[in-house]
Amino acid sequence: MKSLFLSLDRALTGLSLALACALLVVISCLGIWQVAARFIFEQPSSWTEEFMRRLLIWMVALGVVVAFRQGSLVSVDLMLRVSKGRWRTVIRSIISATSLAFLSVLAWQGFILVERTRFQTFASIDISMAWAYAALPVAAVLAIVAVIAHHLDPHNDELATAQ
Repeated sequence: MKSLFLSLDRALTGLSLALACALLVVISCLGIWQVAARFIFEQPSSWTEEFMRRLLIWMVALGVVVAFRQGSLVSVDLMLRVSKGRWRTVIRSIISATSLAFLSVLAWQGFILVERTRFQTFASIDISMAWAYAALPVAAVLAIVAVIAHHLDPHNDELATAQ
């Protein structure tokens, strides 16, 4: 069961990282197009800035999933560095439980926000605001999987290289 869960996590984390990288490429291309349209063609694009903002929200949300999996949790790293054995396990459990509580609230409230904004559209692009706000619950659910996977199979890359 643990190996199946960790396999699912590897797939989700890999997909999140790949999508975040792809979104960075798309955002960069849109930014270049926006500058070219404004200064070279003298026809400013009305939709690129708005679209880039929404894609940036998704990129960051997907990047957070990868950060949670790698153990880049918002935590008291000093306590983890100085603790050993059982005490370290207790601290890690508290950090994981706190992260899971936060992400659960974020997912729940994110679903409510998506539901409330599903009929509203952005001014310059005719897309529902729910698509942008959906990044919150989607990333929260994926991050919950990442936190559980990190708790089961910790990757402490940042902790090992911290000074």
